[in-house]
Amino acid sequence: MKRVYWIVLILMIVAGVVGYRQLSPGVQKRSETGSGRSSAVPVTVADVIQKNIPLQLEAVGAVEAYSTVSMRSQVTGTVTQVHFKEGQDVKLGDLLFTIDPRPFEAALKQAEANLAKDVAVLANAREQARRYAELVKKQYVSQEQYDQIRTNADANEAAVEADKAAAESAKVQLSYCRIYSPVTGRTGSLLVNEGNLVRTNDATALVTINQVSPIYVTFSVPEQNLPEIKRRLAAAKLKVAAVMPGSEDRPEGGELSFIDNAVDKTTGTIKLKGTFANADRRLWPGQFVKAVLKLADQPDMIVIPSQAVQTGQEGDHVFVVKPDSTVELRSVVVNRTLGGAAVIGKGLQPGEKVVTDGQFLLGPGSKVQFKKEKKETEAES
Repeated sequence: MKRVYWIVLILMIVAGVVGYRQLSPGVQKRSETGSGRSSAVPVTVADVIQKNIPLQLEAVGAVEAYSTVSMRSQVTGTVTQVHFKEGQDVKLGDLLFTIDPRPFEAALKQAEANLAKDVAVLANAREQARRYAELVKKQYVSQEQYDQIRTNADANEAAVEADKAAAESAKVQLSYCRIYSPVTGRTGSLLVNEGNLVRTNDATALVTINQVSPIYVTFSVPEQNLPEIKRRLAAAKLKVAAVMPGSEDRPEGGELSFIDNAVDKTTGTIKLKGTFANADRRLWPGQFVKAVLKLADQPDMIVIPSQAVQTGQEGDHVFVVKPDSTVELRSVVVNRTLGGAAVIGKGLQPGEKVVTDGQFLLGPGSKVQFKKEKKETEAES
């Protein structure tokens, strides 16, 4: 008998719990408060509107310098002067470093002196060859003697050409004593100060210059979006926005400029790059931003605030306010969310009103009163 008693008691408890769960949250609230439908529930509502919504992809983007140059010395010598301050903006052709030029000036003078000497020797050899050419015609000298003189002249001419090359090389080495900026950009930390000895192609760079205007934002999107991106890019340029934390209302605008030549097999994503003018230097290398790739504008989409959408066991639903100030629980299909807006594919019509705050006190048929009415739903563009 005790066993039967406990079994019956457990079945009664289970039946009560199941019946309670089948009630909507609004019904439960009304049961607990005892208010029923006689009193209106204060709610906030918004209009269901129809507007153009951008079709876009969002991803985390990393800002990269348009070009990065690590400056290294091409000669061995002592740094005698640094012509900039670290963190300074420099232009293409600005002088950055001076390396002690005296050894290279001496080498150039020696090369020029050797050239002058060999030019004089060559002139004498050519004159001898001219004279012997006349003498061999008159048979005053042998053909063998003439050939020897002409060979000497040719050898002297080759020596002059070698001296010219040596002098030119010495000039090039001397020019390396002055290091100029190859790009317009911003210098980083100065890694070698005045008085240090630098060697040809040292592992440590003298300074690194980043070109930040223009600048890149690199981001990745799922590979299934690649065909759509390629199709729309073939028709027109695609816009990319870089949204910085704390400046969501002032995104930086750019254009899609690069699609990687392979999908990352590990992540199943494709790498993209957007190019930004960055005239105000708001984007900085190494910074993380939200990259928004706009593919197109979708016209006449049904839009409501995303907070109006509730999720239950049967899917998404909203409370629609009827003309008699009662609410109807209606299932909807949410295509996607954009900022604070939900794009509705099915279930609502323009001009209807939906509850955006106070849903947990409602059930089908509940009477409501408006706390505040929002006339328009704003979506991020």
